[in-house]
Amino acid sequence: MITRMLGIAVFLALPGWAMAADATAPETVPAPQPETLSAESGEVTLEQFLWIKRPIVVFADSPADPRFVEQMRYLAADAPGLELRDVVVLTDTDPAGKSALRKDLRPRGFMLALIDKDGQVKLRKPAPWTVREITRSIDKWPTRQQEIREELGKE
Repeated sequence: MITRMLGIAVFLALPGWAMAADATAPETVPAPQPETLSAESGEVTLEQFLWIKRPIVVFADSPADPRFVEQMRYLAADAPGLELRDVVVLTDTDPAGKSALRKDLRPRGFMLALIDKDGQVKLRKPAPWTVREITRSIDKWPTRQQEIREELGKE
């Protein structure tokens, strides 16, 4: 009987202990952000990412474009998923700037372009995509499949 009451007392004390532990934890932890580079300076080219990163290029006519804002919010929501796949986010919101990316990909208004490590444009979309949709697409690419097989072989 005493053992049973002791067990109940410990059980009832645990939630208070857990809350006390939470009280000492930091209030907010900044979420990791995907690596983002602006292409408006004209210094960013796709060639510098060959075999190193998978560029996701987000074009818009203005940084205030609702589709651009929504896409950037989607990308920021799951940065670890993008980092796992070696993704770098490139943005260009200045059509008058005539960046190298605009010359190569020739967007009209908003455009999302997914580019593989080998430099091939795998996908162009005129609307925002969630990170889940993006990562599912990336995971089907042969280069990503090879990376997955290599990672499984190491374990």
